[in-house]
Amino acid sequence: MGSAAGARTQEQVRQRNLSEVLRRVHRDGMVSRAALGRWMGLNRSTIMDLTAELAAAGLVREGVPVGRGQAGRPSIVVMPEQGTLYGLAFDVAVDRLVAARVGLGGRILERREAVRARAGVDLEDVVGVLAAFGRELVAGAGSGALCVGVGASYCGLIRRADGMVRYGPHLGWVDQAFGAELAAGLGLGLPVEVGNEAHLGAIAEHVRGAGTEVDDLIYLHGDVGVGGGIIVGGELLDGDGGYGCELGHMLVNPFDGRPCLCGSRGCLEAEVGEGALLDYAGRSGELVGREGIRAVVALAGAGDVRAREALDRVGDWLGVGVVNLINLFNPALVVFGGMLRDVYPGAASCVRARIDAHVLPVSRERVRLAVTALGDDTTLAGAAELAFASLLDDPVNTLAALR
Repeated sequence: MGSAAGARTQEQVRQRNLSEVLRRVHRDGMVSRAALGRWMGLNRSTIMDLTAELAAAGLVREGVPVGRGQAGRPSIVVMPEQGTLYGLAFDVAVDRLVAARVGLGGRILERREAVRARAGVDLEDVVGVLAAFGRELVAGAGSGALCVGVGASYCGLIRRADGMVRYGPHLGWVDQAFGAELAAGLGLGLPVEVGNEAHLGAIAEHVRGAGTEVDDLIYLHGDVGVGGGIIVGGELLDGDGGYGCELGHMLVNPFDGRPCLCGSRGCLEAEVGEGALLDYAGRSGELVGREGIRAVVALAGAGDVRAREALDRVGDWLGVGVVNLINLFNPALVVFGGMLRDVYPGAASCVRARIDAHVLPVSRERVRLAVTALGDDTTLAGAAELAFASLLDDPVNTLAALR
C-alpha cells in the first residue's frame, strides 16, 4: 500500500513538472533547458526527460538556438508546437466580435472580426457570427492541426461553470446560455470556457503583457462601462462564483454622481465611461465607441477647451478610483486597457495628482501605471489562455484524450 501511494505521489510530481515546463514554454515562446532547470530547481537529466516526453507527445520541439555567439556547447532550446496545436479564442465586446486561431505559445495565426450593433439581446446573432468564424478558422488550420480548447471573453458577469452570461448590462443580456450555444454552433465536441473580459485582460497582461514581471497587478478595462481584474500573488482574484472585482461599480461620487445602469449613482464606470466623456465634451449623439473616445482625446490634444476639460474631469474621477484600488491592494502595476488605453495618456496628470494627494506613501512609492502592452487584443489574448488552460494543467493526458 505504501508502495502504491509512493508511485501515485511520483506520478503527481511528474505531471506537475510537465505542466510547469509547458506553461513556461507557452509563456516565453522559446526557453533553454538550462533556464528551465534553474527556474524549476531540477537537474539536467530530469529536465531532459520532461522535455523529451513533451516532444514525443507533439507538444514542443527541441533544437539548437540559431545565431549563438557564445563559446561552449549550446543549451538545447524548447519551443511550443504552435503550428499544429491551437486554441480558438473569441472576444465579444459591445461594438465588435473577434475570433482567432491562436497557436500554443500565444501567437495569433489567423483572425476574423465583425462589427456588433448595439441592438439589445442578440445572443442568436452573436453565436451565429462567431460559430461561422470558428468553423472557417478550423477549416483553415488543415487536417493535421488539432484544436485543444475554446475560450471566449464576454463583457458581463459570467458563471464560469457553464459559460452562462448572468448579467450583461449594456445590451440587456440576463441569464443567456452563451457558452453552451456557441459550443453547439461550433460542433467541435469541446466546451466553450467563458470569462469576464476584464478578468481575462488581467490574466493576459500578467502572462504576456505589461505585467509579466510582477505578481500583483490591477487591470482596468474601459468600454461603454468599466471593468476590472485583479491579480494577487500571481492568481486571479475572482470571488465566490467568479463575479468578483466589479471595479466599475465602486462608488466614487456619492453626492451628485451620474446614474449607472446598475441602478446606483456615482459608480466609477458612470463617471469615467464612454457616456461621461462624450457628454462632458458635448459630443453625445455623434460618434460612439472607440472612434468617439479617440475623437475627444485628439481634440483635447489639439487644444479644444471643452474636450480638454472633459478629459480632465474624467481623469480626476479615474484617479479617485485608482487611489482606492492602490490603497486596498498595494499593486506593483495598474494597467489601463480598452478605451482607457486611449484616455489615460491624456488624463495621466489628473490621475497622478490624485495618487500623490491620497495614496499612502508606502504604497505609492513603487506602483507603476501603464497602458496595456497587448493593444486591442488584450481580452482576446485572455480568452486564448482559457482555451489552453486544460492542456497546460495536464499536458500529456489532455492531449491523449483529445486525439
